[in-house]
Amino acid sequence: MRRYFYVYIAIIALALAGCVSQEYNTATGKQDIMLISTDKEIEMGRRIAESLEKNPEVKLDPDPLMAKRVSDIGARIASVTDRKEVNYTFRVIDDDDVNAFALPGGYVFIFRGLVEKVDSDDELAGVIAHEMAHVVARHSIKRLQGGLGYTILQILMVVSGTREVRNINAAFGQLTMAYSREDEALADMMAIKYLRKAGYEPFAMLSFLEKLQQVHREQAIRPYSSYRSHPHIADRIRMVRQELTGQTEFSDYMNKPLEY
Repeated sequence: MRRYFYVYIAIIALALAGCVSQEYNTATGKQDIMLISTDKEIEMGRRIAESLEKNPEVKLDPDPLMAKRVSDIGARIASVTDRKEVNYTFRVIDDDDVNAFALPGGYVFIFRGLVEKVDSDDELAGVIAHEMAHVVARHSIKRLQGGLGYTILQILMVVSGTREVRNINAAFGQLTMAYSREDEALADMMAIKYLRKAGYEPFAMLSFLEKLQQVHREQAIRPYSSYRSHPHIADRIRMVRQELTGQTEFSDYMNKPLEY
């Protein structure tokens, strides 16, 4: 069995050989090990976006003024981001959910419900800047690479059957969730920087997070789980407030169980 274990290790190593590169991450100021090139990332995002837009259950909002508002704000933020090799694309999904997400390669989707929830372009810019920060930092690609690592660990666990590998495998899920929370915090900090550089009011990000906190409080309470992919809104409010003012408030630590 041990012989086959090393055979699998060799296969994995050969599969990754020649595909690994070190790239400077403008978001963190560090060198990252990347398995997926920028060109492949953009192509991946394009295909996912096209598939999403062709999905009959997903409809783009027909209001051209809303689409233009989002695109204009996005273009203004794109001009100050740290990643210039990506052409950002912005779409509004016709759904009343207060949400937004970014795909690899610069494809940003905003839900109509979120656009209608904001009180100003500054608040909308905060959301868009946050999603674009994920693209700049290549968070989705890193999570994809993390999934590859998880698959490798699964193979090792099956082949070796050793307790050490099983323990590593069990801890991997917690580790990836922790990284995701860190990604969200970093995206908030980057968004504040981009808002300032683009001439938007950075405090609007704080006011929108407070709106989002209220939206979450009005929804059904979910059981607490250590596998939390996003920080509590209260945590995000606290970190953003501290970044903007250097201070936090007692209310920033209250009622965390009401959120998810």
